[in-house]
Amino acid sequence: MAETATLARPYAQAVFELAQRDDEFSAWSQRLALLLQVVAHPDLEALLGNPRVTRSQVVAVITDACGDGLGESGANLVRLLSENARLSIAPEIAAEFERMRAEAERVIEVEVRSATELSEERKTALGEALGRRLERQVKLHCEVDPGLVGGAVIRAGDLVIDGSVRAQLQQLAYALNR
Repeated sequence: MAETATLARPYAQAVFELAQRDDEFSAWSQRLALLLQVVAHPDLEALLGNPRVTRSQVVAVITDACGDGLGESGANLVRLLSENARLSIAPEIAAEFERMRAEAERVIEVEVRSATELSEERKTALGEALGRRLERQVKLHCEVDPGLVGGAVIRAGDLVIDGSVRAQLQQLAYALNR
């Protein structure tokens, strides 16, 4: 995995710089998402592995499948990736681009697992508090996990805040067993 990330980084950086220059972050996110859908299709995977199919034929199939969604810049990216036999790392390129975009836009994705459904007021308050602490715009992704017993677990990048009752019970059990 580290190798594909290393290979993907220069492509993602080039796309990011292009998107930044033209103020087209959203458009590039859409182009990359469309490319991922097409590249992940089982029929295309078989085509990529077929030695009888030329790289220009692969490019034609992908650009036709994407229609106008790629635009000229996206089609150029597909040609470049195909010429360098790098279409298989498109998911890593897209992921790295989105990471760079979030960093530039000062946005962070936050996963919140709670024992019960959070009300809209709690979500808003939590988002605002995390935004102040992390100094970024927060996008919350909430899910319910009854196994937590009570409380919540918050993940924002490398930061993990475990305020669940389950974690507190585990700490208590550890302390009692000492």
